[in-house]
Amino acid sequence: MSSIEDVRAVVVDIPAGQVISYGQIGTMIGMGPRQVGHAMTLLNDDVPWWRVVYADGTPSSCHHGTALELLRAEQTPMVGERVDVQLARYIPPILVT
Repeated sequence: MSSIEDVRAVVVDIPAGQVISYGQIGTMIGMGPRQVGHAMTLLNDDVPWWRVVYADGTPSSCHHGTALELLRAEQTPMVGERVDVQLARYIPPILVT
């Protein structure tokens, strides 16, 4: 059974300048994108939450919209106010649980 800890395990390993979508995480650990989003709300701020984006590269709007600022500070490839997911996509190793 997937859990918040499975989501944490993926998110903590995302390198600066790269992103992964809610759906990608969900596919990896057997959850839907909305379930991943809910799990993300339960994680502490000690994980790089801003590196998890919508499939189209739109950053999360939580934390008062600071995700865009944090992504730019990490020099994440952007197209306007969206992440260039072709250039910035993080492809994690297979999660073993």
